[in-house]
Amino acid sequence: MLVSSTFRRVLSQSHHWNRVQNMTSQSSDLAKVLDGNALSKSIREDVAQHIQATQQKYPRFRPQLAVVQAGERPDSTTYIRMKARAAEQVGIQFKHIQVSSEATAEDIVKTVQELNADEAVNGILVQLPLGDAISSAGERLVTEAVSPQKDVDGFHAYNIGHLSSRAADPLFAPCTPSAVMRLLESSGVTIAGSTSVVLGRSDIVGSPVASMLRNADATVTQCHSRTKNIERIIKTADIVVAAIGKAEFIKGAWLKPGAVVIDVGINYVPDETKKTGQRLVGDVEYSAASQVASHITPVPGGVGPMTVAMLMHNTYQAAQRQWDAARSRKVKPLKLKLLEKVPSDIEIAMAQTPKPVAELAQEIGILPSELESYGKYKAKVDLSILERLSHRKDGKYIVVSGITPTPLGEGKSTTTIGLAQALGAELGRPSFACVRQPSQGPTFGIKGGAAGGGYSQVIPMDEFNLHLTGDIHAVTAANNLLAAALDARIFHEATQSDKALYSRLVPSKKGKREFASLMFKRLNKLGIDKTNPDDLTPEEIKRFARLDVDLETITWNRVMDTNDRFLRKITIGQNATEQGHERVTGFDIAVASECMAILALTTSLEDMQQRLGAMVVATSKSGDPITADDIGVSGALAVLLKDAIKPNLMQTIEGTPVFVHAGPFANIAHGNSSILADRVALKLAGTEEGDSSERVGYVLTEGGFGADMGMEKFCNIKCRVSGLNPDATVIVATTRALKMHGGGPDVTPGKPLHETYTKEDLVTLKEGCANLKQHIKNCKKFGVKVIVAINQFASDTNAELALVREEALSAGADGALVSNHWAQGGAGAKALAEAVVGICEGESGFKFLYDLNLSIEEKINIIGKEIYGADGIQLSDLAKQQVDTYTRQGYSALPICMAKTQYSFSHDPKLKNVPSGFTLPIRAVRLSAGAGFLYPILGDMQTMPGLGTRPGFWEVGLDKETGRVIGLF
Repeated sequence: MLVSSTFRRVLSQSHHWNRVQNMTSQSSDLAKVLDGNALSKSIREDVAQHIQATQQKYPRFRPQLAVVQAGERPDSTTYIRMKARAAEQVGIQFKHIQVSSEATAEDIVKTVQELNADEAVNGILVQLPLGDAISSAGERLVTEAVSPQKDVDGFHAYNIGHLSSRAADPLFAPCTPSAVMRLLESSGVTIAGSTSVVLGRSDIVGSPVASMLRNADATVTQCHSRTKNIERIIKTADIVVAAIGKAEFIKGAWLKPGAVVIDVGINYVPDETKKTGQRLVGDVEYSAASQVASHITPVPGGVGPMTVAMLMHNTYQAAQRQWDAARSRKVKPLKLKLLEKVPSDIEIAMAQTPKPVAELAQEIGILPSELESYGKYKAKVDLSILERLSHRKDGKYIVVSGITPTPLGEGKSTTTIGLAQALGAELGRPSFACVRQPSQGPTFGIKGGAAGGGYSQVIPMDEFNLHLTGDIHAVTAANNLLAAALDARIFHEATQSDKALYSRLVPSKKGKREFASLMFKRLNKLGIDKTNPDDLTPEEIKRFARLDVDLETITWNRVMDTNDRFLRKITIGQNATEQGHERVTGFDIAVASECMAILALTTSLEDMQQRLGAMVVATSKSGDPITADDIGVSGALAVLLKDAIKPNLMQTIEGTPVFVHAGPFANIAHGNSSILADRVALKLAGTEEGDSSERVGYVLTEGGFGADMGMEKFCNIKCRVSGLNPDATVIVATTRALKMHGGGPDVTPGKPLHETYTKEDLVTLKEGCANLKQHIKNCKKFGVKVIVAINQFASDTNAELALVREEALSAGADGALVSNHWAQGGAGAKALAEAVVGICEGESGFKFLYDLNLSIEEKINIIGKEIYGADGIQLSDLAKQQVDTYTRQGYSALPICMAKTQYSFSHDPKLKNVPSGFTLPIRAVRLSAGAGFLYPILGDMQTMPGLGTRPGFWEVGLDKETGRVIGLF
């Protein structure tokens, strides 16, 4: 039997459907009765078997059908009950949504759109009619609101249109027409070449059946109640499909002997012998027709049960299709136009047109409801995605770090982006880069941006480096609100009595005083278990109202996101209104704020507020820590950061996804992008139970500066909080930095490079490889695989690149690859990507460097000796005092975040390569109680950078004609 592709798709997708063919039962008449009950049972059993087979491999496969009903029409309710029973029998979850009979078409459309967005719902059926209040145009509006991918009824214009076209297949054929075709198949009739007559022209049955018969190569005549000579036309038909809606309209004498008759009609006629007073009949005079036809369907028991069975088939098919699509999403790469002479970063970025961020989100599996667009090319991702994808096994987790860099940087961000492009665009694997948001300090200063460079960068790079979605501004606002609140509290305590202070803190409103909710934290801390403000004793009032700040212990500075050296130390309170309450303080750069460190380490909104409240800003005169909760500001800080907590989605220049979130300094804070961005990426790159290892994706998260800083802090701080274990670390190395460590001249921004760096020098290079070897050795102490990425420069010779690779492998690296992603994009990092895939197979052997229960001094000493190679540490008197204070206050079990120069393993930037024989001087130890670490300060570290003589802002401007940013790197 020859059938079209449409018919074949409707009839079957596997051999399971074949056994239903030729199922008939013999009646006492000449015609064979096509038993819809028996056939539908067989179809439902096959659907159930398909679902069970899929669930054995993928337990989370749960097809779901949603039916929308307006009002409570008894007949509609009966039909819905039938569908619900059938769904239960085959293992399909059933969702019945009832809306008011007064609901407008627009109301129902809104309900349908919500179901479209619900990925748990695979099929949507709108039970017609919708009621007298909704016109036929309104019904069409509702049915066309159903997503074509979930239109299991097959009524959407997309599916009807494709059904009518010889050049296309619909996603779904309507259920009743599909039932007709299945019954015809069971009769054994040859459809191709037959003469077929369809009576009826409705969009639900008549017209779709006519299309399906034509697609199956039948010669089709479509009739209706006003067709002339209808009896003569029917007499020529080998196949008759009656869907005209008139009781027993077609007489037996009209039929061609041996014709196959499919009766779709549902009509009630008077019958006094029945309890109801009526009888159900079809459009065909059954008693007479069965004497002429070769096969005929009864009413009831023919097309009706088959329609429900085909609905179950369509719903299963929808679920399977959506399941496969969700697991096989692919990012469509953007093509690169590589130039032999690589232009500036901004020129490359401006030459590429990014894809809309909504399109990128759809490609990687983010739902529209989870995306908050900020313009066309960047968006925030709602944290609800973590709950939706919580069942997934995480993808592979790789931290990208580097050797000890030169002031020019060694392309760690560029390598992160290039490797992500190679994995995603070249190898077709799910791939995510997670990087920090750059501060405007370096952007307008001397270092430049952090978007990568060349043909491996994040776009739009101007938006990436300037403002983005305002997260740094939110951090600045939160930090400075706390600073203002602290100074205001000090002033008010100094100028008011205990009673006046308490009265203003807990004012009477309409004759009643109540504690603010945050005040109970302070009461608890003080051991006061009273809930009525009027019950406190004078002594308790004093303890509650007075923070009694020791001004010499204040550690909280104001911040701004600009390099401004003259704000490092300032005097505040000089105006007469402050009544002589002056004090010396200073500014840090915004990304050095503890609020930023918290943003990067937090795991939820609730966790963030708790961390913000736990921040210690000073010590009281009695030696107790004073927190943001004590000042009463933590709720407001959380409000300022409630949007900043959501990761930002952008893209590489090849259109692969990048999460940009948080930007803590690596030489002051922990120097890593956010845990939340990593978690979201790991779930999007993750796999379902039953997936093969070939489906696993890769998340590349960047640790700031060398592996002795960003990577060490990633492991000992970030991984402790997140509970995530890295599978490998990538160490980025360049011949330039290695030659500098081997004794080459200083590398200074703005000055031409010495010829040592532009010509082959194997002796100096080999000497400097000791720095790379030490980083490899350090990373191995954490139990992870180590891959060295040799970031190729145009002046590098083959001999130099081969030497670095040999030295890396001899030091124990699991892989060492040359990568030319700066000049070639993802294609230039393809070999590196293939090595990452191979090396990351298997489970992680990750471990921490030290036990948190060791003393503060012991933990600092372990890092100094094991990672930096120091002989030991030496605490200043101030540092000893601070260590004693933090130990007494209960903070000794926190991890350590070393604040030191990035240009040396040691505290001294002049000590290159792998220095030895030195002692680490610990100038001070500060507490970030909210972020959850202690940070010893080594040497002359500054928390507010300064501008050089020739800052980068000289080059930055706007194109007068286009308004585009120019001169930005």
